[in-house]
Amino acid sequence: MTKTDLSRFNNDWYQPGGALKKLLWYFCNVLVLKNHLWFHGASKIALLRLFGAKIGKGVVLKPGVSVKYPWLLSIGNHTWIGENVWIDNLTRVEIGSHVCISQGALLLCGNHDYKKSTFDLMLGEITLEDGAWIGAKSVVSGGVRVKSHAVLSVNSVASKDLEAYSIYRGNPAEKVKDRTIRV
Repeated sequence: MTKTDLSRFNNDWYQPGGALKKLLWYFCNVLVLKNHLWFHGASKIALLRLFGAKIGKGVVLKPGVSVKYPWLLSIGNHTWIGENVWIDNLTRVEIGSHVCISQGALLLCGNHDYKKSTFDLMLGEITLEDGAWIGAKSVVSGGVRVKSHAVLSVNSVASKDLEAYSIYRGNPAEKVKDRTIRV
């Protein structure tokens, strides 16, 4: 039986930005973006834009947010990103308008291929369409599209696409009912 051999792991093919850019962003992310004390949301948004993020108007960015690579991030208008959200975007993450990502949620674009002895890195883009709501402490895995106005309930894991106007719960997340929005 073949065993995992992490000594053979090779990630050299993955180059999401230059070394200096990544180093500068690392310190900006830790000192400014994740900081709960001094920096206002507008200054954090300006910093994300400076590093290449595409961010619409009226975006609310709460304290403690972490973004792996802002140059791979796009956020629409009037989106809320809650406290301690981690956007681990090793590849593209597209967040639509009027999206709510609640506190402690994780958008996770990378994983490893457990079928290969070398544990190769696997990447998958994430798309959160307009009006989607990602509940507190929930996880959205790479390769997932959360369609328009879908809800991922608290502490759930989305490992496949979520249908529009549907509510999902659990690990793995399963559809529990339709979402109806009242005026």
